[in-house]
Amino acid sequence: MSDTNKEGLFSKSNIKLITAPFNDDNPISVQVLGICSALAVTVQMKNAFVMALSVTAVIALSNVIISLLRNLIPSRIRIIVQLVIVALLVILVDLILKAYAYDVSKQLSVFVGLIITNCIVMGRLEAFALGNTPWKSFLDGIGNGIGYGIILMVVAFLRELLGSGKIWGFEILGDPIEKTGLYAYGYVNNGFIILAPMALIVVGIVIWVQRHFNRKLIEK
Repeated sequence: MSDTNKEGLFSKSNIKLITAPFNDDNPISVQVLGICSALAVTVQMKNAFVMALSVTAVIALSNVIISLLRNLIPSRIRIIVQLVIVALLVILVDLILKAYAYDVSKQLSVFVGLIITNCIVMGRLEAFALGNTPWKSFLDGIGNGIGYGIILMVVAFLRELLGSGKIWGFEILGDPIEKTGLYAYGYVNNGFIILAPMALIVVGIVIWVQRHFNRKLIEK
């Protein structure tokens, strides 16, 4: 009987594979991976969500495929095989976005293609999928994808709200042209926060807040 059957599909250890990357082992704020896309695609929440969804799909599926093939892939060419599989999945994701979310695909531009070189994807293949069953690898991929997405969405929320007064494209603080809402009292959008340098600062603040409330991360 396999380890998966003995433990159950959603055993405590399997659930931890999903939940650990949300906080204690977050790929961005703890492992400090995938920072580039966190800076580049977080001007709007919609873009951040689509990017997070794309990365989650690529990590989960590539983890499963590599786990299934782990005993067949020669060690010397494993990186090449991993890159080919990830590249194929990224191409499929890119085509799906162009077919069903063309505007968002244009805004994300080259960053969807750069998922191929995302450290989180390759890191999970090397650190987990090559040594674990397909089910565990799938859960690990989902967990790390969601953990990555959480940070993206938090950063995008702050940048879009303070930078353009919107959330998911909807006016929240009022109309800056008609001077309604907060703009009637002299509020001005912070244009600096939508620039890449400020994105790095926002990510740093998110990491600081996380470590403030989760003291055991200080030991890492």
